[in-house]
Amino acid sequence: VQLQASGGGSVQTGDSLRLSCRLSGRTFSRYRMGWFRQAPGKEREFVAAISLSSGATYSADSMKDRFTISRDDAKNTVYLQMNSLKPEDTAVYYCAAVSVSHSSWPPARYDAWGQGTLVTVSS
Repeated sequence: VQLQASGGGSVQTGDSLRLSCRLSGRTFSRYRMGWFRQAPGKEREFVAAISLSSGATYSADSMKDRFTISRDDAKNTVYLQMNSLKPEDTAVYYCAAVSVSHSSWPPARYDAWGQGTLVTVSS
């Protein structure tokens, strides 16, 4: 499976941004996907996950009020809508995927990772 993340950029505090991650090479509905982020000098952090078969979602408590994960089956794409962005949201955002047959819910691990897209939020 291949993952292509896009949509990052430089924004101001309070702005919104939508990240996209397109999955190719496999049947979309057989996967669970997640978004992670890694800020400079920090460990990678889980953001949100979605089951592509059921649509169930799971988000980190610290971000679920501002960030929403969704999917578009027709485009084989998962989105991360980020609202009310803050400087501390600055990070490289990665999408990841794991097959349903190889994972629990929410997934504890992922088998494939996208290349990352940089989000920079300035005050």
